[in-house]
Amino acid sequence: QVQLVESGGDLVQAGGSLRLSCAASGDIFLINTMAWYRRAPGKQRELVARISSAGSSYYVDSVKGRFTISRKNNAKDTVYLQMNGLKPEDTAVYYCNAQGPVMASSWGQGTQVTVSS
Repeated sequence: QVQLVESGGDLVQAGGSLRLSCAASGDIFLINTMAWYRRAPGKQRELVARISSAGSSYYVDSVKGRFTISRKNNAKDTVYLQMNGLKPEDTAVYYCNAQGPVMASSWGQGTQVTVSS
């Protein structure tokens, strides 16, 4: 099993920055890909960014050039989401996700990001 704990969500003004963190524990050797998803009020959950164990990354078009995903493999596999140039439409609950070929998809509890205009 893999447990995920997110932190870093906050209320910020438009144009500001936040850094989300997600620390994985448990069977972290099973993890291949870690990702950040978000769910805005009244909308479906969407993939924001993901990063593989090899370091390759993907971003949804709406955050390209503003968000950066990174990953640190140590005693706890940790993934970060640096968010710059935040916009009100980035307001959402952000969820961390971990996946691997022989593990069930794991989710964190979510962290609230609110961007005021």
